[in-house]
Amino acid sequence: MKIWLDGGLREAEEARVSVFDHGLTVGDGVFETVKATEGRPFALTRHLDRLSRSARGLGLPDPDHEEVRGACEAVLAANPMPLGRLRITYTGGHGPLGSDRGDRGPTLLVAVSESDRRADTTAVITVPWTRNERGAVTGLKTTSYAENVVALARARQHGASEALFANTVGRLCEGTGSNVFVVLDGEIHTPPLASGCLDGITRALAVEWTGAKETDLPLDVLERADEVFLTSTLRDVQAVHRVDDRELPGTPGPVTAKAVRIFDERSGHDLDP
Repeated sequence: MKIWLDGGLREAEEARVSVFDHGLTVGDGVFETVKATEGRPFALTRHLDRLSRSARGLGLPDPDHEEVRGACEAVLAANPMPLGRLRITYTGGHGPLGSDRGDRGPTLLVAVSESDRRADTTAVITVPWTRNERGAVTGLKTTSYAENVVALARARQHGASEALFANTVGRLCEGTGSNVFVVLDGEIHTPPLASGCLDGITRALAVEWTGAKETDLPLDVLERADEVFLTSTLRDVQAVHRVDDRELPGTPGPVTAKAVRIFDERSGHDLDP
């Protein structure tokens, strides 16, 4: 396995990041996960644009898009696989043990691992913890993922693949690594960005391609929605057949099934929409 680290390809066993890297010591970094099919990344331009937005939100210099593209191409060429999870990590670089940054510049790491196609349907749970819709890093895809690790572990304990959060005012927000959509009376709705959710790449495409409405929704909408589905880079559009103890019969429902078809068709015709 070969990865890209700070300017070149290296064998994974030989790649080294400093123990003083700010991404390690204080979570001072941003990242993107990109789907790659037969060595071809999907929606890479959108992912790189969000990587830059997240970096600016932390006060990091903009990553060089051409360098990142070249790194992605090199890693995918060196590690051929049918379906891959391409991970771009960009951190504050070598720094002190406190929150102040050092002056050596950022660290860029690009790696890929093999992935399997997601199941057609999945189960989710809700968790008692909240997303802060007014936080300093709200809406940024940072490497500070410990909250998601804890929530996802609880989901696994309950036979689910995802955990859904409300925000601090009890409105439906997002999953640990996905956006959530509900179907009410035949119409598709998803929480607005003001809820504190991440501006997901797949979310944005699903809204654009299906005509979904961005709607401020209470968390308990999950108890009465006709259909529920998730979107994310590796899930694409995935139907939900259980929310907590509530089973949704006939999953995927007709609206979700249509959304899946639309997404598969549109994404299959354009790798960089």
